[in-house]
Amino acid sequence: MNALSATTDTPIGPFTTIVDDHGSVLASGWTGTIDDLTPLIHRSLRPTEIRPARTLGSVTKAVDDYHRGDLTAIDDVPVAQQSGEFLVHAWKILRTVPAGSPVTYSEFAAMSGRPAAIRGAASACARNAAALFVPCHRVFRIGGALGGFRWGLPAKEWLLAHEQG
Repeated sequence: MNALSATTDTPIGPFTTIVDDHGSVLASGWTGTIDDLTPLIHRSLRPTEIRPARTLGSVTKAVDDYHRGDLTAIDDVPVAQQSGEFLVHAWKILRTVPAGSPVTYSEFAAMSGRPAAIRGAASACARNAAALFVPCHRVFRIGGALGGFRWGLPAKEWLLAHEQG
């Protein structure tokens, strides 16, 4: 399988996206290199070649529009991630958490159908390869602590503030 990658500038740094032949996001995040993203792609989906592109069309447009204030621009971008049943389901559920309405890990676990699986919910966030499109930044700890974020807590803070308007 081949893939394309493109990097765009955002207010919180470069954002790189890798998409498969069908235009589905395999991995993305606030980095200027695919080297940070490729290991995140499940081995069954990992492309044999990733070619750089100036733009990824509607995917790049969605990234730009989101950062400019259209918080729903990312909602319909297709994503391809693979793992166990719970993680795949949890990633789908994450895509339903609306911008401006973050949830706790406990709430996310309950939304995913396993209220006791708080660590599983946290693992879904930590193992998410498609940052922004699967908005793991919208999950925080009980009491308001941010928890972790692969792309740094300043980026998570910016995203949450951006979505609060």
